[in-house]
Amino acid sequence: MTAHGNNRAPDRTALRAHLLRGRIAGDVATPRENNLRHYRLMSERHPGYLFGLEPDGVWTPEQVLALMVKRCGVAADPDHLHGQDTIDPDLTLGALDAYADRLALAAERRERVFVGTGHPDGLGDYYRSLARALRDAGCTLPRPARGWRYHTPAAEGGKPRVVDYRGPVAVVTDEAGEPKHTHSARPIRAVLAELADAGEPLPDLVVGDHGWAGGAGQAGVDAIGFADCNDPALFVGAEEGRVLVAVPLDDNVQPHLYRPLLAYVLNRAGLS
Repeated sequence: MTAHGNNRAPDRTALRAHLLRGRIAGDVATPRENNLRHYRLMSERHPGYLFGLEPDGVWTPEQVLALMVKRCGVAADPDHLHGQDTIDPDLTLGALDAYADRLALAAERRERVFVGTGHPDGLGDYYRSLARALRDAGCTLPRPARGWRYHTPAAEGGKPRVVDYRGPVAVVTDEAGEPKHTHSARPIRAVLAELADAGEPLPDLVVGDHGWAGGAGQAGVDAIGFADCNDPALFVGAEEGRVLVAVPLDDNVQPHLYRPLLAYVLNRAGLS
Protein backbone atom coordinates (compact mmCIF):
# COMPACT_ATOMS: atom_id res chain seq x y z
CA MET A 1 0.00 0.00 0.00
CA THR A 2 1.19 3.50 -0.71
CA ALA A 3 1.85 6.07 1.99
CA HIS A 4 -1.25 7.15 3.79
CA GLY A 5 -1.47 10.55 2.14
CA ASN A 6 -1.27 9.35 -1.45
CA ASN A 7 -4.72 7.86 -2.00
CA ARG A 8 -7.51 10.21 -2.95
CA ALA A 9 -10.49 9.68 -0.67
CA PRO A 10 -13.72 8.52 -2.33
CA ASP A 11 -16.96 10.16 -1.34
CA ARG A 12 -19.67 8.10 0.31
CA THR A 13 -21.39 7.18 -2.96
CA ALA A 14 -18.15 6.08 -4.61
CA LEU A 15 -17.12 4.06 -1.57
CA ARG A 16 -20.51 2.33 -1.45
CA ALA A 17 -20.08 1.32 -5.08
CA HIS A 18 -16.56 0.06 -4.34
CA LEU A 19 -17.76 -2.00 -1.36
CA LEU A 20 -20.26 -3.76 -3.62
CA ARG A 21 -17.87 -4.16 -6.53
CA GLY A 22 -15.11 -5.59 -4.33
CA ARG A 23 -17.58 -7.76 -2.41
CA ILE A 24 -16.48 -6.17 0.84
CA ALA A 25 -20.22 -5.72 1.36
CA GLY A 26 -23.29 -6.75 -0.59
CA ASP A 27 -23.06 -10.34 -1.84
CA VAL A 28 -20.04 -11.56 0.09
CA ALA A 29 -18.00 -14.74 -0.21
CA THR A 30 -18.73 -16.10 3.29
CA PRO A 31 -21.41 -18.79 2.80
CA ARG A 32 -24.64 -18.84 4.75
CA GLU A 33 -24.00 -22.26 6.30
CA ASN A 34 -20.69 -21.01 7.73
CA ASN A 35 -22.44 -17.97 9.21
CA LEU A 36 -25.15 -20.06 10.88
CA ARG A 37 -22.59 -22.49 12.28
CA HIS A 38 -20.63 -19.62 13.85
CA TYR A 39 -23.82 -18.12 15.31
CA ARG A 40 -24.58 -21.45 16.97
CA LEU A 41 -21.04 -21.89 18.29
CA MET A 42 -21.03 -18.38 19.73
CA SER A 43 -24.42 -18.96 21.35
CA GLU A 44 -22.95 -22.10 22.94
CA ARG A 45 -20.09 -20.00 24.33
CA HIS A 46 -17.38 -21.80 22.35
CA PRO A 47 -14.21 -19.87 23.32
CA GLY A 48 -12.94 -19.69 19.74
CA TYR A 49 -16.03 -17.71 18.71
CA LEU A 50 -16.35 -15.32 21.65
CA PHE A 51 -13.21 -13.27 20.82
CA GLY A 52 -12.56 -12.75 24.53
CA LEU A 53 -16.02 -11.39 25.26
CA GLU A 54 -18.32 -12.63 28.04
CA PRO A 55 -21.85 -11.75 26.90
CA ASP A 56 -24.45 -10.93 29.53
CA GLY A 57 -27.40 -12.08 27.42
CA VAL A 58 -28.48 -15.64 26.72
CA TRP A 59 -28.03 -15.17 22.95
CA THR A 60 -29.73 -18.17 21.36
CA PRO A 61 -28.85 -18.87 17.71
CA GLU A 62 -32.15 -17.23 16.73
CA GLN A 63 -31.31 -14.10 18.72
CA VAL A 64 -27.82 -13.98 17.21
CA LEU A 65 -29.30 -14.21 13.71
CA ALA A 66 -31.75 -11.38 14.49
CA LEU A 67 -28.88 -9.23 15.75
CA MET A 68 -26.81 -9.96 12.65
CA VAL A 69 -29.74 -8.92 10.46
CA LYS A 70 -29.92 -5.65 12.40
CA ARG A 71 -26.22 -4.81 12.67
CA CYS A 72 -24.70 -6.58 9.65
CA GLY A 73 -27.47 -7.02 7.10
CA VAL A 74 -27.40 -10.78 6.62
CA ALA A 75 -30.47 -12.46 5.13
CA ALA A 76 -33.34 -12.40 7.62
CA ASP A 77 -35.07 -15.62 6.50
CA PRO A 78 -34.33 -18.31 9.14
CA ASP A 79 -35.07 -20.97 6.51
CA HIS A 80 -32.23 -19.68 4.30
CA LEU A 81 -29.69 -22.34 5.31
CA HIS A 82 -27.27 -22.58 2.37
CA GLY A 83 -25.67 -20.48 -0.33
CA GLN A 84 -25.19 -16.72 -0.57
CA ASP A 85 -25.30 -14.33 2.35
CA THR A 86 -25.06 -10.55 2.47
CA ILE A 87 -23.69 -7.52 4.28
CA ASP A 88 -25.64 -4.26 3.99
CA PRO A 89 -23.25 -1.61 2.58
CA ASP A 90 -25.19 1.19 4.26
CA LEU A 91 -24.62 -0.45 7.65
CA THR A 92 -20.94 -0.71 6.74
CA LEU A 93 -20.79 2.98 5.88
CA GLY A 94 -22.63 4.06 9.01
CA ALA A 95 -20.34 2.05 11.26
CA LEU A 96 -17.29 3.20 9.30
CA ASP A 97 -18.22 6.82 10.00
CA ALA A 98 -18.44 6.10 13.74
CA TYR A 99 -15.10 4.26 13.53
CA ALA A 100 -13.44 7.22 11.79
CA ASP A 101 -14.94 9.68 14.26
CA ARG A 102 -13.39 7.78 17.19
CA LEU A 103 -10.04 7.86 15.38
CA ALA A 104 -10.42 11.62 14.95
CA LEU A 105 -10.95 11.95 18.69
CA ALA A 106 -7.86 9.85 19.35
CA ALA A 107 -5.79 12.11 17.12
CA GLU A 108 -7.24 15.27 18.67
CA ARG A 109 -6.37 14.01 22.17
CA ARG A 110 -3.06 12.44 21.08
CA GLU A 111 -4.12 9.24 22.76
CA ARG A 112 -2.31 5.98 23.37
CA VAL A 113 -3.59 3.71 20.60
CA PHE A 114 -2.88 0.02 20.24
CA VAL A 115 -3.38 -1.62 16.83
CA GLY A 116 -3.53 -5.39 16.32
CA THR A 117 -4.98 -7.77 13.75
CA GLY A 118 -5.94 -11.41 13.48
CA HIS A 119 -5.91 -11.01 9.69
CA PRO A 120 -2.25 -10.15 8.98
CA ASP A 121 -2.45 -11.12 5.30
CA GLY A 122 -5.63 -9.39 4.16
CA LEU A 123 -5.65 -6.41 6.53
CA GLY A 124 -2.00 -5.96 7.49
CA ASP A 125 -1.35 -3.17 4.99
CA TYR A 126 -4.52 -1.35 6.03
CA TYR A 127 -3.61 -1.38 9.72
CA ARG A 128 -0.01 -0.39 9.19
CA SER A 129 -1.02 2.66 7.16
CA LEU A 130 -3.66 3.60 9.70
CA ALA A 131 -1.23 3.21 12.60
CA ARG A 132 1.39 5.37 10.90
CA ALA A 133 -1.19 8.09 10.29
CA LEU A 134 -2.13 8.05 13.98
CA ARG A 135 1.54 8.22 14.97
CA ASP A 136 2.10 11.15 12.60
CA ALA A 137 -0.85 12.90 14.26
CA GLY A 138 0.87 12.67 17.65
CA CYS A 139 -0.62 9.47 19.05
CA THR A 140 1.56 7.06 21.02
CA LEU A 141 1.54 3.46 19.77
CA PRO A 142 2.83 1.12 22.49
CA ARG A 143 4.29 -2.27 21.53
CA PRO A 144 4.31 -4.38 24.71
CA ALA A 145 4.48 -8.16 25.17
CA ARG A 146 6.70 -8.74 22.15
CA GLY A 147 7.85 -12.34 22.26
CA TRP A 148 5.07 -13.46 24.64
CA ARG A 149 4.27 -17.09 23.88
CA TYR A 150 1.23 -19.31 24.23
CA HIS A 151 -0.29 -22.41 22.64
CA THR A 152 -3.47 -22.72 20.64
CA PRO A 153 -6.16 -24.96 22.19
CA ALA A 154 -5.61 -28.69 21.87
CA ALA A 155 -8.60 -28.92 19.51
CA GLU A 156 -6.66 -26.60 17.15
CA GLY A 157 -3.44 -28.59 17.40
CA GLY A 158 -1.84 -27.03 20.47
CA LYS A 159 0.50 -25.03 18.22
CA PRO A 160 2.96 -22.50 19.69
CA ARG A 161 2.22 -18.86 18.95
CA VAL A 162 4.20 -15.68 19.59
CA VAL A 163 3.14 -12.02 19.86
CA ASP A 164 5.14 -9.90 17.44
CA TYR A 165 4.87 -6.62 15.55
CA ARG A 166 4.94 -5.68 11.90
CA GLY A 167 5.85 -2.02 12.16
CA PRO A 168 3.46 -0.59 14.76
CA VAL A 169 0.85 -3.37 14.34
CA ALA A 170 0.62 -6.40 16.62
CA VAL A 171 0.22 -9.83 15.04
CA VAL A 172 0.54 -13.46 16.13
CA THR A 173 3.20 -15.59 14.47
CA ASP A 174 4.38 -19.19 14.55
CA GLU A 175 7.83 -20.05 15.91
CA ALA A 176 9.40 -19.31 12.52
CA GLY A 177 8.01 -15.76 12.58
CA GLU A 178 5.29 -16.35 9.99
CA PRO A 179 2.16 -14.26 10.77
CA LYS A 180 -0.92 -16.35 11.48
CA HIS A 181 -4.67 -15.85 11.49
CA THR A 182 -6.10 -15.84 15.01
CA HIS A 183 -9.36 -15.36 16.90
CA SER A 184 -7.67 -15.49 20.30
CA ALA A 185 -7.96 -12.77 22.94
CA ARG A 186 -4.96 -14.13 24.86
CA PRO A 187 -2.50 -11.80 23.07
CA ILE A 188 -4.37 -8.59 23.98
CA ARG A 189 -4.73 -9.81 27.57
CA ALA A 190 -0.95 -10.29 27.67
CA VAL A 191 -0.45 -6.81 26.22
CA LEU A 192 -2.69 -5.18 28.84
CA ALA A 193 -1.17 -7.23 31.66
CA GLU A 194 2.39 -6.28 30.72
CA LEU A 195 1.49 -2.60 30.59
CA ALA A 196 -0.22 -2.81 33.98
CA ASP A 197 2.69 -4.73 35.54
CA ALA A 198 5.12 -2.09 34.28
CA GLY A 199 2.98 0.70 35.74
CA GLU A 200 2.32 2.11 32.28
CA PRO A 201 -1.06 3.49 31.19
CA LEU A 202 -3.36 1.17 29.29
CA PRO A 203 -4.28 2.19 25.74
CA ASP A 204 -7.03 4.78 25.40
CA LEU A 205 -8.14 2.96 22.26
CA VAL A 206 -7.60 -0.45 20.69
CA VAL A 207 -8.10 -0.73 16.92
CA GLY A 208 -8.30 -4.21 15.47
CA ASP A 209 -10.50 -7.23 14.92
CA HIS A 210 -11.25 -10.67 16.39
CA GLY A 211 -9.81 -11.18 19.86
CA TRP A 212 -7.73 -8.01 19.77
CA ALA A 213 -10.90 -5.91 19.76
CA GLY A 214 -13.11 -8.26 21.78
CA GLY A 215 -10.58 -8.83 24.55
CA ALA A 216 -9.89 -5.12 24.84
CA GLY A 217 -13.59 -4.31 25.03
CA GLN A 218 -14.13 -6.93 27.72
CA ALA A 219 -11.30 -5.34 29.71
CA GLY A 220 -13.03 -1.95 29.57
CA VAL A 221 -10.79 -0.34 26.96
CA ASP A 222 -12.42 1.54 24.07
CA ALA A 223 -12.32 -0.87 21.12
CA ILE A 224 -13.27 -0.38 17.49
CA GLY A 225 -12.99 -3.14 14.93
CA PHE A 226 -13.90 -4.81 11.69
CA ALA A 227 -16.09 -7.91 11.81
CA ASP A 228 -17.25 -10.29 9.09
CA CYS A 229 -20.76 -11.70 8.85
CA ASN A 230 -19.49 -14.93 10.42
CA ASP A 231 -18.01 -13.04 13.42
CA PRO A 232 -21.07 -12.39 15.59
CA ALA A 233 -19.20 -11.86 18.87
CA LEU A 234 -18.08 -8.29 18.13
CA PHE A 235 -21.64 -7.35 17.15
CA VAL A 236 -22.93 -8.85 20.39
CA GLY A 237 -20.22 -6.86 22.18
CA ALA A 238 -21.38 -3.70 20.44
CA GLU A 239 -25.02 -4.42 21.29
CA GLU A 240 -24.12 -4.91 24.95
CA GLY A 241 -21.91 -1.82 25.04
CA ARG A 242 -18.50 -3.46 25.44
CA VAL A 243 -17.28 -2.86 21.88
CA LEU A 244 -17.54 0.77 20.81
CA VAL A 245 -17.86 0.14 17.05
CA ALA A 246 -18.11 -3.08 15.03
CA VAL A 247 -17.88 -2.41 11.29
CA PRO A 248 -19.55 -5.12 9.17
CA LEU A 249 -17.45 -6.10 6.16
CA ASP A 250 -15.71 -9.04 4.54
CA ASP A 251 -12.39 -9.03 6.39
CA ASN A 252 -10.44 -11.23 4.01
CA VAL A 253 -10.60 -9.90 0.45
CA GLN A 254 -7.47 -8.92 -1.50
CA PRO A 255 -5.45 -6.29 0.41
CA HIS A 256 -5.58 -3.66 -2.34
CA LEU A 257 -9.37 -3.58 -2.13
CA TYR A 258 -9.18 -1.92 1.29
CA ARG A 259 -7.25 1.09 -0.04
CA PRO A 260 -10.31 3.21 -0.90
CA LEU A 261 -11.78 2.32 2.50
CA LEU A 262 -8.56 3.43 4.20
CA ALA A 263 -8.55 6.70 2.25
CA TYR A 264 -12.17 7.35 3.27
CA VAL A 265 -11.45 6.67 6.96
CA LEU A 266 -8.32 8.82 7.02
CA ASN A 267 -10.08 11.68 5.29
CA ARG A 268 -13.08 11.63 7.62
CA ALA A 269 -10.81 11.37 10.67
CA GLY A 270 -8.68 14.29 9.49
CA LEU A 271 -5.62 12.06 9.17
CA SER A 272 -5.00 12.25 5.41
